[in-house]
Amino acid sequence: MPSLVAVCAVHALRPDSGSVGVTAIDKRALDGAVRIGPLGVRADVQASRKHHGGPDKAVYAYAQDDAQFWEQQLGRELAPGWFGENLRLDGVDVNSARIGEVWRIGDTVQLEVTMPRTPCATFARWVGGSAGRGWVKRFSDEGRLGAYLRVRRAGDVRAGDPVEIVSSPSDAPTVLELYRS
Repeated sequence: MPSLVAVCAVHALRPDSGSVGVTAIDKRALDGAVRIGPLGVRADVQASRKHHGGPDKAVYAYAQDDAQFWEQQLGRELAPGWFGENLRLDGVDVNSARIGEVWRIGDTVQLEVTMPRTPCATFARWVGGSAGRGWVKRFSDEGRLGAYLRVRRAGDVRAGDPVEIVSSPSDAPTVLELYRS
């Protein structure tokens, strides 16, 4: 059964040369039960609310399989939160999720897939070094983007909780199809 590997929130705001001057991409796994409310994971921050956060981008999910792919490509471990994600999921093909699909995590939380992540220059600077050069195109071309989600039902989640796809609109585009359209 699909499961929640980790729930992540900002570890520290970092200086960034982008227009905001800081980034909240440095997210790390949290221990124990973590509250997810209408605007996302409790204790998380979005430095640029113009591009991240709000009801339709309350939570960012990334797949463990995709993280393992990038670990092989980059030759280093990429712990939960490294992609700036709030949820690291195992057994869910996040990029094939349909827009409007509803997931239940644990007993209570329900999330709705709203849109793909669009990689940005801040993400490329986070990757750093030679890997950061051309990162936005490389990440986009590979199609391992992850998805933003809206919170339909708030509650507590923790690593190890089951993830269930409650409903999936068969006529809606997938995360990747929407990104490439």
